[in-house]
Amino acid sequence: MHTSTVLLRLLLFIHFYRSYSLYFTLGFSFSDLSLKFGIQNSPIQLSLPVQLDSLNPLLFLSISEGFSLGIKMDPSGIGNDCKNEFCIDNLIAARKSLKLSLEKSKTLGLALEKAGPRLEEINQRLPSLEAAVRPIRADKDALVAVGGHINRAVGPAAAVLKVFDAVHGLEKSLLSDPRNDLPGYLSVLKRLEEALKFLGDNCGLAIQWLEDIIEYLEDNRVADGRYLLNMKTYLKGLRELQNDGERVHLDGGLLDAALDKLENEFRRLLMEHSVPLPMSSPPLGEQACIAPSPLPVTVIQKLQAILGRLIANNRLEKCIAIYVEVRSSNVRASLKALDLDYLEISVSEFNDMQSIEGYIGQWGKHLEFAVKHLFEAEFKLCNDVFERIGLDVWMVCFAKIAAQAGILAFLQFGKTITESKKEPIKLLKLLDIFASLNKLRLDFNRLFGGAACIEIQNLTRDLIKRVIDGAAEIFWEIFVQVELQRQSPPPQDGSIPKLVSTITDYCNKLLGDDYRPILTQVLVIHQSWKHKKFQEMILVNEVSKIIKAVDLNLDTWMKAYGDTTLSCLFAMNCHWHLYKDLKGTKVGELMGDSWLKEHVEYKEYYSAVFFKGSWAKLPVHLSREGLIMFSGGRASARDLVKKRLKTFNEAFDEMYRKQSGWVIPERDLREKTCQLIVQTVLPVYRSYMQTYGPLVEQDASSSKYAKYTVQGLEQMLLSLFLPRRERYGSFKGRPTGSKIDNGVDLRRTASAVA
Repeated sequence: MHTSTVLLRLLLFIHFYRSYSLYFTLGFSFSDLSLKFGIQNSPIQLSLPVQLDSLNPLLFLSISEGFSLGIKMDPSGIGNDCKNEFCIDNLIAARKSLKLSLEKSKTLGLALEKAGPRLEEINQRLPSLEAAVRPIRADKDALVAVGGHINRAVGPAAAVLKVFDAVHGLEKSLLSDPRNDLPGYLSVLKRLEEALKFLGDNCGLAIQWLEDIIEYLEDNRVADGRYLLNMKTYLKGLRELQNDGERVHLDGGLLDAALDKLENEFRRLLMEHSVPLPMSSPPLGEQACIAPSPLPVTVIQKLQAILGRLIANNRLEKCIAIYVEVRSSNVRASLKALDLDYLEISVSEFNDMQSIEGYIGQWGKHLEFAVKHLFEAEFKLCNDVFERIGLDVWMVCFAKIAAQAGILAFLQFGKTITESKKEPIKLLKLLDIFASLNKLRLDFNRLFGGAACIEIQNLTRDLIKRVIDGAAEIFWEIFVQVELQRQSPPPQDGSIPKLVSTITDYCNKLLGDDYRPILTQVLVIHQSWKHKKFQEMILVNEVSKIIKAVDLNLDTWMKAYGDTTLSCLFAMNCHWHLYKDLKGTKVGELMGDSWLKEHVEYKEYYSAVFFKGSWAKLPVHLSREGLIMFSGGRASARDLVKKRLKTFNEAFDEMYRKQSGWVIPERDLREKTCQLIVQTVLPVYRSYMQTYGPLVEQDASSSKYAKYTVQGLEQMLLSLFLPRRERYGSFKGRPTGSKIDNGVDLRRTASAVA
């Protein structure tokens, strides 16, 4: 039997019977010795014969804890042998040997006393040792079968551990920079994915096998319970890690770190090759070219390879976020050169349409440029990079880029214009917006027609509806607004009402080649929304109706003046404006030549009435009747000349004062009218002053009567009816000695009358 087994049994024996006293009895004769063992208070005794020459003196011991040693001599064993001297010598030698052995035993007893604590420690460990060896008592068949179960459980676990070692072997490669060898990096990453897939598929199996063997050991009591409890705890932890789905528990986060590096490489490739386009608005009438793909083919291939691995690891959304961030930022940088700050303007930030009229023109050109250059290029690039994934993915990506890059701001600006207050010029601006959108209609449908661009589609449709509704509403309200203006007072200076000039110019633009087809299309769409059939002549009929309403307004306004002369001046202005402004225009062609001639005739008629009722009355005050030059009547003639000059001056001053505030906006009509006044007044005044001026020159109060020079009077008459912005001062006569600013003396002199 093995030594350790004997020792184990001996220790167990001591443990269970330590409460009894053990004694040894030694019996010997000259021929042999015998050892007798006994237990106090017990009938059990044991006798062992031994040879003297093989007796180990160490067996003679005494232990204070219940052990006792006795040596008994059996005299019957000596016999007749003692008769021989030789036997006596042997006995003496044995005595010495025994004495020496007793001394050695005494020394050993002292050493054993010192070994007591160690025996106590061994005694305390015996229970655990007993539990450890208890499974040896298990059923023989169970012990035989357990080896196979353990081998089947350890096999899968060993395979899993081997793959774990392989995963750790990939760590150095995967923590390097992918840019150095992207294909190699992707290959190593794929190996890691395969290893993790194996681990994911087989870890559960290995755990199940281990759980089964633990259950077998427990059922058959072939293992220590505490050992089994520890194993169960470990397996429970492994099972929980497997069930939570966290891949990091399999590779220590290596795969996530590698994927993060790929994402960084994806971003780097995009940023290094995403350069803002140096853009400026194309010249008017120039077709913007379609921009090519802004990334090289090799870069696109690298991006696609990276995408393949990232998508396989459920990182598509992160890829799209990176792509959208970089490319939309690039588009915004390209648009920044166009100075698009006006897109952020709100309705409350402008007073009227004129203040942002220029922005609307820029808006159309900028929108076209952005769509045909930037968004077209991004559309193509998204398709190139994400085409292998599917239409939905790259369309979503493009939609996000377009939204973040600024297309929504363009549409919002158009909406802001539609929300501004209604005024005539707004109709033209709305038509400009519609024309820009209609020009890009095919591009919008192609680029933003997908389901991913639903927000852009909704905003575009809403903008188009607002534009069409707003334009149609303003167009149909023009006639109503003209009629409403009929109740307002006419201009106090007799000038052309702003409504007349605005409406005529407005209607000409609506019927012009630029706006007529657009307005017609808008009206057709608007009528179709109301399920009404569009009539071809509806536009021209409405414009004709508006112009005729303007004519009625003129008749009403003429009657509103309290001064007939001013009423005639007003009529002259308006009729001449309608003729001159509409002749050779679309509205003039619409209204016809007879209508235009009527306005010329009206102008001539009211012009004649104007002169007859005003300036034609002045020469009458310079009558020569009763002025006969003879010596006896000189004083009487002087008084009569003074009286008539005074009357003329008063009438002229009153008429000039009144009419100096009146306006004839049309330059040709104004100059013609002033020349007619000069021709009516100046020749009579010059002749009168040349003939009778000397009569009053000698008088001390001559300045009261010879108030104006001929040149001064002419300049005053020619300065009549100027618009306020063209007036430079009055030429009315000044007190004696005064001069006008240009240094010309307007006082009457003999040389001036000549």
